Amino acid sequence: MTFLEKSPDWWRGAVIYQIYPRSFQDTNGDGVGDLPGITRRLDHVAGLGVDAIWISPFFTSPMKDFGYDVSDYCDVDPLFGSLADFDALIARAHDLGLKVLIDLVLSHTSDAHPWFQESRQSRTNPKADWYVWAAPKPDGTAPNNWLSIFGGPAWAWDARREQYYLHNFLTAQPDLNFHCAAVQEALLEVAKFWLDRGVDGFRLDTINFYMHDAALRDNPPLPVEERNDQTAPKVNPYNHQRHLYDKNHPQNIVFLRKLRKLMDGYKAAAVGEIGDSQRGLEILGEYTSGPDAMQMSYAFELLSGHAALSAGYIAEVFRKVERVAPEGWACWAYSNHDVVRHISRWSLCDAAARCYTTLLMCLKGSVCLYQGEELGLPEAEIGYEDLQDPYGKEFWPEFKGRDGCRTPMVWQGNDPQGGFSTVKPWLPVPAAHCARAPDVVEGDPGALIHQYRKAIALRHAHPVLQKGAMVGIETEGDLLRFTRRNDENEVLCLFNLTDNPATVICAGEWHVLDGAAPAGGLVALSGWGYAILSRTGGRHG
Repeated sequence: MTFLEKSPDWWRGAVIYQIYPRSFQDTNGDGVGDLPGITRRLDHVAGLGVDAIWISPFFTSPMKDFGYDVSDYCDVDPLFGSLADFDALIARAHDLGLKVLIDLVLSHTSDAHPWFQESRQSRTNPKADWYVWAAPKPDGTAPNNWLSIFGGPAWAWDARREQYYLHNFLTAQPDLNFHCAAVQEALLEVAKFWLDRGVDGFRLDTINFYMHDAALRDNPPLPVEERNDQTAPKVNPYNHQRHLYDKNHPQNIVFLRKLRKLMDGYKAAAVGEIGDSQRGLEILGEYTSGPDAMQMSYAFELLSGHAALSAGYIAEVFRKVERVAPEGWACWAYSNHDVVRHISRWSLCDAAARCYTTLLMCLKGSVCLYQGEELGLPEAEIGYEDLQDPYGKEFWPEFKGRDGCRTPMVWQGNDPQGGFSTVKPWLPVPAAHCARAPDVVEGDPGALIHQYRKAIALRHAHPVLQKGAMVGIETEGDLLRFTRRNDENEVLCLFNLTDNPATVICAGEWHVLDGAAPAGGLVALSGWGYAILSRTGGRHG
């Protein structure tokens, strides 16, 4: 096992690169990416200057939700390789100075997991209460009105026990019962297994879904004016409820403290995914505030919505963070494996993409990047006949699922499969993506990949951008202004989030770190221009 020396707070302000293993690199010619493929391409990731990688699930699974339905938490699915392949990946990543986070799916398992297979046999077996079982109502219907994110009721009937079991996602993903102490202990043992194997932490899937209301109370309706598509598409009736009882249980924090205590012994860290359309930032504050809480949580505020982020919206988000989670720590992302790639979602031109890249690296919090965003990959158009995602099949065509952001990574521009595989891959490779392959864009000084490297290097060169306070958030039209501060330095960040030129008053003596330079107390910003300015001696004004 290889362990990487690290400081306990290495995660604060870190830049994490997400790898979706099915789509990163195929090395054995089956059209699906694998762990040796990740190892082979780690030089590309390290070359961006990131601190860590997050690998989406690679555990043994029937793959009904592409690995988020786990049937063995402590082994690698043969589709992706072996435990030996994982050990080799860890060793190579650590040689390159990359920390490794793995995606733990603790809220539910696959229905093929031995735990569930035993639990469903009877109401008296040793694992009878390891999952959420409930009797039907007198008329035989489900115990309450809870809904699945993937469509339909969150309850499925099991004839053996003559009871319903809870599934917040697919029917094949039964929810574990966190009110059972043995379940919590078993999951902590899973985390320990991987920590002992050298991982540097976890991305925790659906962290606020772990525990449910033991009384199984109905969720109340959510008024139309409060609905949004932040965590589920608008066409999904899941948005019609206020999710008070099927998730966000206050005792969830007790388990998270146990997990944090375990991780602290390894200087490991976790980023939790919080899915809640009304109280996401408040829950982030609850889960990440204090030395015994989760280190950071994934926030959806920059991941949702089809209009490009406006200056006013960004200011509103960070003011709310300061109000509801002042001691918490967010992890921000524009793209991931569940949402439309932001280049397409916001219809970004090249200049806008460069501006938003630098903006992300200047925000307070940690950062997640999604494979291919450094190449400016747009969302792929996937025909229904090629669709793999069960979520997309359920709500097609109003919601086309998540396959458009999960297409294979491209490496070579002159190869029909983009250098991903030697055979037809599990999802098609768009020709437009091949034109953005690393071997094509590397020699272009204006390519987005260079902006990512520059922005990440800027963040690392100035600790105030990683860990400093974020104050003085102001907007004027589409101009965003804020300051990052610590006791030694102050960095002024100016972003023009529009095509139109703008002039900004900038009093005092400032040193240019990146972008436009001040002249005569003014900074002239081109359309999508920015200025990152510094001065020593923090806490000014």
